[in-house]
Order: sequence, then C-alpha cells, then structure tokens
Amino acid sequence: MSLLHRRALLLGGGAALAAGLARPAAAQAPSGPHSLPQLPYAFDANEAAIDARTMEIHWRFHHGGQVNGLNAALQGQEAFARMPLDELLMNLSRVPENIRTAVRNNGGGHANHSMFWEIMGGRGGEPEGALAAAIARDLGGSFGEFRNRFNAASMSVFGSGWAFVTVTPAGTLAITTRPNQDNPLMSGERVLMGNDLWEHAYYLRYQNRRAEYVGNWWNVLNWTKISERYAAAMGGTLRV
Repeated sequence: MSLLHRRALLLGGGAALAAGLARPAAAQAPSGPHSLPQLPYAFDANEAAIDARTMEIHWRFHHGGQVNGLNAALQGQEAFARMPLDELLMNLSRVPENIRTAVRNNGGGHANHSMFWEIMGGRGGEPEGALAAAIARDLGGSFGEFRNRFNAASMSVFGSGWAFVTVTPAGTLAITTRPNQDNPLMSGERVLMGNDLWEHAYYLRYQNRRAEYVGNWWNVLNWTKISERYAAAMGGTLRV
C-alpha cells in the first residue's frame, strides 16, 4: 500500500483518495459575499512539496471554513459585506468590535490562502525580468540570498503564521512575517507571495520537519504568476 493510500485511509478512506487526485470539484457556494476560489490545478499538482490529501484538506476544510466564517461574521453588516476583501482588511479598525476578531481571522485566512493557491502549481526555478531585478535590488543581491533570507524568516515564526514578501507601489520588496492568519493588508502593505507555516499545511508529510517543507516549497512555485502579481502591484491592480 502506498504512502498516499495509507494517508487517505487514515483521513477518510479510499473515496477521498480518488477526489484528492482529481481536479477539485467546485465547492458549494457559501451564503454571503465571499466564496472559496477554485483551485487552478489538481490536488496532486504540488506533490514535489505538498501531498494531494493535504492539499484537499487545506483547501476544502481550512480555507472553506474561513470563507464560511467570514460570511457568517458579516451577516447584517451590509456596508462591510459590500467591501472587496482587500478594503475590508485595510479597514479593520472600522469593523464593529463584536465581529472584528472573526473578520480578522477569517478574512485574513481567506486572503492568505487565495494568494497561496495562486502562486503554486509550477516547477520552481527562478524569476526573470523586472521581478528578478527587484529581488536582486531589495532582497540580498541574488536569488540564492533571497531564498536564504525568506527561509530564515519562515523558520523564525513561532507556532502558527506566515512568511511574506510585500511590495510597495514604488516596487520596493521586503520580507516580513505575521502570526496566525494576519495579512500585511492590515497594515497597508500588498502581498507579492507568501508561505503558510501552520502545521496543517505540511504535517501529514513532514510532521515536525518544517525546514524540509520550507525547502521543498520552492519546487512548486509558479514564477509566471508571481511576476504577474508584481506587475499588478506596480500597476495598482493587485487585490489580495
């Protein structure tokens, strides 16, 4: 029996395995303004770093639960429900105190995961063009040094959180971390890319070996998509 089959049996049986290897089915539309984005690839597309069953659980239940939680928090809050997600997160101080924590946690998780799925599904390598130049200028002088710095930031996160690369309208890049599901939009910064460092993102395959997961993650990055996000940030059209 393969390792993937054993994981499937432990976490829901053979039926789940079949679902995990196929292109994800459209999720049931939640009741509210926000919806779970469709994955742009099959659950097993990132096997070089993340197994199919983890991808399914992470997308369907963790991200899906955050979308549902955000919609539930926004019920009866028409002004905030109408806001695009990035505007909502940049205006957390205006959100009523009784729902602010739910919006912070679930809205941040929705933004973080939407970005996370988008930038994967590739074969790693290195960026080119304007993004490569910006990385060399702002993040260590070479791609290798940038990668080392990002990995170090990832390993510095205590407990659950994220490591991000943020980008200003002027195109300046920076490496930063956030706890829990906080997103740099909450402090007015746009996100170029980021890695999920919660244990649910890697524990089935790696257990406590976060460094191995962090190292392998680079093998599934889609630099074409990340470069598109950089161009969008420079053009003022990047949302989450």
